[in-house]
Amino acid sequence: MPAVIRHDWSREEVLALMALPFPELMHRAAETHREHFDPREVQVSTLLSIKTGGCPEDCAYCPQSARFNTGLKAHKLLTVEEVVAKAQQAKDAGATRFCMGAAWRSPKDKDVAQVAEMVSAVKALGLEACATLGMLDGKQADTLKAAGLDYYNHNLDTAPDFYGEIIHTREYQDRLDTLAHVRQAGLKTCCGGIVGMGESREQRAGLLQTLANLPEHPGSVPINRLVQVQGTPLHGTALLDPFEFVRTVATARLLMPQSMVRLSAGRAEMSEELQALCFLAGANSIFYGEKLLTTGNPDVEADQALFVRLGLVPMPVEEVSRTVHADVIEHAHPSSCAA
Repeated sequence: MPAVIRHDWSREEVLALMALPFPELMHRAAETHREHFDPREVQVSTLLSIKTGGCPEDCAYCPQSARFNTGLKAHKLLTVEEVVAKAQQAKDAGATRFCMGAAWRSPKDKDVAQVAEMVSAVKALGLEACATLGMLDGKQADTLKAAGLDYYNHNLDTAPDFYGEIIHTREYQDRLDTLAHVRQAGLKTCCGGIVGMGESREQRAGLLQTLANLPEHPGSVPINRLVQVQGTPLHGTALLDPFEFVRTVATARLLMPQSMVRLSAGRAEMSEELQALCFLAGANSIFYGEKLLTTGNPDVEADQALFVRLGLVPMPVEEVSRTVHADVIEHAHPSSCAA
């Protein structure tokens, strides 16, 4: 039975999916993946920190916060020429999407104008362009759209009822408001969260529930596994069970059948076997390159070798760019949701 597109999931339904016997959960997720994607194809992105450190926020996981002593060296906004050179390297290595991240709470209009120049230059190379710059207002989102931006990343990070344990300098509604501005501008959203921050399974379910119940499912859903950086409050947090991470990926695939589910932060600490399980569970996007903003990432050659061993191939640009948001059935009866 084809997977349905819903925006009315209850937390109990999401928890029921996550609690399925592991073989059954993997089977359902793999079936859903095949309904919407070629299971051999993985969308490849590269992420560049275009402005590092000095952020006034207090996100407990983040080494870029000015409040924590992590030894991170801050740098100002890169030039357009520097960004284009990195984007060309990413394209040459096989990336189809180039993401630009800046450690701002919310950018000034002049900052957005500079990033818009970068976006136009990246698009001229034939790459998809993505940016993550903090909170945006509607005018700023419109400016980035006019420059050619494809995706805007703004993660929810965690469930609403755990958010206050992690962040105190921004409200959950602020994140939802930025996503609304981005959608209204006609941009695609890239929105996910971080797991392994000490949250319960119910709270992981709450994150996925919130993502799946957005007015539109995100085009890309990054599932980050906490990278513990010394000096941040979350350093020393108990590690998340690997199978629990796979369950999170599989459940994301079931809830958001047409979204790209991306293995994001934390891949450097994942075994190849764990990554393979995630691909089987429906993950079909990764970040390429040696760095993911300020933390390590598997290098390009290692990823290419893993693709060969698993029979995976980079997703072609034309496949990446296809529209994936047409709802099949809205508000379906709960009895059909897990088919």
